[in-house]
Amino acid sequence: MKKIIFDTDPGIDDAMALLLAHACQDIEVVGITTTFGNASIENTTRNALYLKQKFGMHAEVAKGVNTPLDQVKTEPATLVHGDNGLGNIELPDQINTPLSPLIAHDYIVETLKKQPGEITLVAVGRLTNLALAIEKAPEIGKLVKEVIIMGGAFGHNGHTGNLTPFAEANVYGDPLAADIVINADWPVTIVGLDVTQQTQMSNAYLEKVRTHSEKYGQFIYDITRFYAKFYNDDLGLDGFYVHDSSAIMYLVSPEIFTTKQGHIRVITEGPAKGHTLFKGSNRVFPIDEWATAPKQTIAINVEPQTFNQRYFDIICGN
Repeated sequence: MKKIIFDTDPGIDDAMALLLAHACQDIEVVGITTTFGNASIENTTRNALYLKQKFGMHAEVAKGVNTPLDQVKTEPATLVHGDNGLGNIELPDQINTPLSPLIAHDYIVETLKKQPGEITLVAVGRLTNLALAIEKAPEIGKLVKEVIIMGGAFGHNGHTGNLTPFAEANVYGDPLAADIVINADWPVTIVGLDVTQQTQMSNAYLEKVRTHSEKYGQFIYDITRFYAKFYNDDLGLDGFYVHDSSAIMYLVSPEIFTTKQGHIRVITEGPAKGHTLFKGSNRVFPIDEWATAPKQTIAINVEPQTFNQRYFDIICGN
């Protein structure tokens, strides 16, 4: 059983990824920590509690902070995810699910200390909570099983950015946090736009999910109407790219991804803010801020047909 803390800003694709984890027999979602981005921290936390309540999840939910480390806030992505973060579907006025008394980064620290070597952190939003956790308690680097991040872009398959020409939205939203997390002494795999934009779910595919998954299908179909319309209006796609679920799929089926290792730095200011730079060689340059950092892993390719079949099989098997 793979135990995870899911760090997230739900978010339509976040909700799809969380449901994939919840449906997977091999994953136990121990905790859900919320961050800002796709919606305000209030909305993302409410959405996490709503998903827990609606689908009978046992995971604790811990609310995160609402400001990036550099204090430069970006507006919630309501254009992509709707005003409520879940495609403007109707949500209940009252959600009777308690929050953890701990703030998200303290929840991460305490949980890793209680279950050393057992927990994988899967982060699909801004990396603020993880940065605060590893800065407060560097010893958790030795206690985590691994860290899987949906974020960044390294130029493979022609994908370099989605918020700016050279920055992916999660990393741009808190580049200081991303640089801290990626260069901390723990094993990181980055599943970025290089692979997430290789996988698409069409409207016909989503219709098939709707009719074949009694537990999740209608909900997934409903929340993705807004999301699919955005992708059609913006990029002319029939359906959408599969971002956050790619991080969960990497945990479930790493063999369908191609990866490589190297040193990574994040540009934290200026026109290239949020750009993730990968150094694959072992050469040490006269000036080299990469050389002393730990080598981390990036995903550079994926088998999209296998991905979609496995997502379908897991979601529709419940």
